[in-house]
Amino acid sequence: MTIETKAPNALLGFDFGTKSIGVATGQMITATAQPLSAIKANDGIPNWETVEHVIKEWKPDLIIVGLPLNMDGTEQPITQRAKKFGNRLSGRFGVKIAFQDERLTTASAKEFIFERGGFKALEKGKVDSVSAALILESWMESYYQ
Repeated sequence: MTIETKAPNALLGFDFGTKSIGVATGQMITATAQPLSAIKANDGIPNWETVEHVIKEWKPDLIIVGLPLNMDGTEQPITQRAKKFGNRLSGRFGVKIAFQDERLTTASAKEFIFERGGFKALEKGKVDSVSAALILESWMESYYQ
């Protein structure tokens, strides 16, 4: 007997940070993601009402949280905080969570934004949300491999 698992369709991505948490939405049909507004955080703690509003608005089947790792793949102090954030999302809102390696997404996001708007376009919240979109797209690519 084969158990079929339904692929998630609606996704939310979070790029965890201690001052700002980037947010993006994505969907599996086209395997694309769009940055949303970043959520301000105080030492990694967001306004949970804002997070709840985003989750209720987008109704994700799955939330992807970026996992900050060192270039050699080892964990760093913020890795555990990102995991804790993901676990809190799951516990508070009853949503499924997956983690995705986010190495180099911030650098890629800055390059992406700079190419389109120059140095003045490199706002922190925008970088974090584009990073969240890149994390989502990376997860979707690995899902189909």
